Amino acid sequence: MPETAPAAMILTSRTDTKPAPKPDPAAPGRRTRRLSVEIRQHAPGWLQAAALAGGLVVGLICAAALLVAAGVSLSDLAQEFVVSILTSPESLAAVLTQAAPLSIIGLAAAIAFRVRFWNVGIEGQMIGGAIAATAVALADLGPEPLRLVLMGLAAALGGALWMLGPTLLRLRLGLNEIISTLLLNYVAFNGLLHLLYGPWRDPESNFPNSALFSSPERLADLGWQNLTYALPLAVVLMLAGWWLINLSRFGFLMRVAEANPRLGRAQGLPMTGVVLAATLLSGALAGVAGFAICAGVEHRLTQSFAAGYGFSGILIAFLARNNPLAVLVVAFAVGMLFVAGQSLQVFYQIPSSAVQLVQALIVLCVAASDFFIRHRLRWID
Repeated sequence: MPETAPAAMILTSRTDTKPAPKPDPAAPGRRTRRLSVEIRQHAPGWLQAAALAGGLVVGLICAAALLVAAGVSLSDLAQEFVVSILTSPESLAAVLTQAAPLSIIGLAAAIAFRVRFWNVGIEGQMIGGAIAATAVALADLGPEPLRLVLMGLAAALGGALWMLGPTLLRLRLGLNEIISTLLLNYVAFNGLLHLLYGPWRDPESNFPNSALFSSPERLADLGWQNLTYALPLAVVLMLAGWWLINLSRFGFLMRVAEANPRLGRAQGLPMTGVVLAATLLSGALAGVAGFAICAGVEHRLTQSFAAGYGFSGILIAFLARNNPLAVLVVAFAVGMLFVAGQSLQVFYQIPSSAVQLVQALIVLCVAASDFFIRHRLRWID
């Protein structure tokens, strides 16, 4: 067996070995810098506008690069996205027609988000409201001069009732509202299909949609292009939402529920009632949006009238930072994206998947700009 070295030699060998000298941070040429991310306590208005505008510009550049690679020239892009939409009365009317229900849906999402209730089941609430409004129309309930009012009230009630279940599950059992509201979308859609393929199938065409609404059951035209009173309805609701959130006592309670609901309960404020009222109002607005589409655009109940609107409304509320007046502006911008996408498909044979990718690029870049609103980047020596 090999001999073992004396302990003294082992100690000597360990103590004689010197560690490598550490670099001196203060030495010239060795100073390093690192990027620090800090949370902003408050972002001024000009910074928020600049960040959103920068995100929009970056998104448009990325979208333009993708479309140029697909074979669309820059001059044609400028024609479709700017000149055609803003100067053509038909295109501008189409944008406003899209923006009216989008703004109502965005307001519905914003009110729910204000009390930390993540309502992703807006499409289900739209379907519930539209079914209730259609039931009033098909049954000829009430006098004709009040038919539209009854349809709107029934739509609001239908959307609120569809929201009641997830709200009670959240407040009483603590069930995640994202799961319950999302799953109820499928329940509402299948209920819609049951009605349209069954008792409400159009008796004249035999297609799976309801019969056409009569004249007293349609939103009247404004007299310019194909715009209806859905647009003034949306503007009135936005103004009412702004007053409710910023000037009313209920709006103050909503801000408490968003900032610190535990503190509000400790102070004796009715936080549970505030969340219940706000979520039911959110569902009612979504139901009114479904009514506005059926009575103002489709003039009947169809299978796909609510497709895509729910998640668009969530996006609008997010980009508008739950501000009702900003919801109008963002809804107009999203309406422009929809109309421009339809033009690209029809006149340039761009597939719908590419159009959706373009829209997603723009939306993602604008949404990413929220990082610079909420955070500050700073170099530290």
